[in-house]
Amino acid sequence: MAKKGLLPVLIVILIKCAICTVFLEEKFVDDAWKNSWVYSKHPGKEFGKFVLSAGSFYNDQDVDRGIQTSQDAKFYAISRKFSPFSNENKPLVVQFSVKHEQNIDCGGGYVKLFDCSLDQTDMHGESPYEIMFGPDICGPGTKKVHVIFSYKGKNHLINKDIRCKDDIYTHFYTLIVKPDNTYEVLIDNESVQSGNLEDDWDFLPPKKIKDPSAKKPEDWDDKATIPDPDDTKPEDWDKPQHIPDPDATKPEDWDDEMDGEWEPPMVDNPEYKGEWQPKQLDNPNYKGPWQHPEIDNPEYSPDSNLYLRKEICTIGFDLWQVKSGTIFDNILITDDIEMATEIAANVKNTQAGERKMKEKLDEEQRKKDENEQKSSDSEDDDDKEEISEDNGNDHDEL
Repeated sequence: MAKKGLLPVLIVILIKCAICTVFLEEKFVDDAWKNSWVYSKHPGKEFGKFVLSAGSFYNDQDVDRGIQTSQDAKFYAISRKFSPFSNENKPLVVQFSVKHEQNIDCGGGYVKLFDCSLDQTDMHGESPYEIMFGPDICGPGTKKVHVIFSYKGKNHLINKDIRCKDDIYTHFYTLIVKPDNTYEVLIDNESVQSGNLEDDWDFLPPKKIKDPSAKKPEDWDDKATIPDPDDTKPEDWDKPQHIPDPDATKPEDWDDEMDGEWEPPMVDNPEYKGEWQPKQLDNPNYKGPWQHPEIDNPEYSPDSNLYLRKEICTIGFDLWQVKSGTIFDNILITDDIEMATEIAANVKNTQAGERKMKEKLDEEQRKKDENEQKSSDSEDDDDKEEISEDNGNDHDEL
C-alpha cells in the first residue's frame, strides 16, 4: 500500500522533470572549463586571468572549486555560450555563488546574460546585454545587488536598494523572473527583494501625468497661518545685537597717540531679542496645499511581456577588481525554481566548513606569529647580554 501511495508523487516528479529545463549548469569541477569559456581580446585593455581554485579556506576542496580572479587592478572579461532559449511563458532563474575571500574593497561580482549576437572575443563594458545581476562593492558607499534589464535598447536599473553580502564567505545570489511580470531576488535562499517589474523599473512612462492645462487658481490661499494684525511690537524690543564689554579696561601700555583711541571689545547683548515677528494666527481662508490634478498619460501603454527575453545564449563576467581573489561557482540558468532552491540550500554547510577552516588557519597563524615574536625577543635579549659582556671586558682591561 505504501508503494501505491508513492506512485502519484513519483509521477508528479517525473512530469516536473520532463517539463523543466536546465539551460546551463557550470560547477567548474576541473580544467575542462577552459574549453568552453572564451576570454575577450577587446583592444585597449589588458584583461586579468581566471584560475581554478577553491581558495585558501573551504568546506570541500573538490566541490568548492570555482574560477578565481588572480590579478589585482584588472578588468576581467570572459564568457560562455550555450544553446539559445527564450523564457516565454515560463520562469527564468539565474543563480550563482560568489566568494570574496580577499575581503574585497572595490570590485564587481555580477554576471551578464547576452543574446547570440555577442562577439565573445570582443566583449567589453559597452557590449549590449539582456540582464545584469549580482553584487557590486566599492568602499563603504557601494554595497549593492545590481538587477538591470535591457528594454527597447536601454538598460534599466532597479529603483530599490538591495544590499549585498560583504564578508569573505560563499554566498548564493538568485534572480527569479516570472511570466506574470513579477520578480524575486534571494541571497542564500532568503528573499531580500520582490515585486512587480513595472513598479520597480522605469520600463514604461508613468500611467498618470499632471494635467498641463490645469493651474493653481489665483485666489487659492495655501498659507496655513497669517500674522496677527492686532499684535504690535513692544516699545523696549529693539536692542543692539552687540554691546561694548562693560568689564573690559584699557591696557596700561596702550598709547592713544601710537595705537589710536582705545575702544572696548564688543560682546553679545543679553537683552537682544532678534527681529520682531508678530504672532501667527490660523488663516481662516486656508485651503490646504494645492494638488495638481492628474490625467491619464497618453504615452503610457501596458506591456505584459516585460519579463520576456526572446533569446539568451551567453553568460559572461565583465568586471573590474582592485583586489583580486573572488571565486565564482555554481552557475545555474534554468526554469526550475525548486532545483535552484535545493542547490542554494547547501550554502549553509559550505559557509560552516569555510568558517571552521578559516578559524583553524587563523589560530595556526596566531601561534606562528607568537613563536616568531618570542624568538625575536630572545635574540634581542642575547644581543643585549653580548653587549653587556663586551662592556665588562673593556672595564677589566682598563
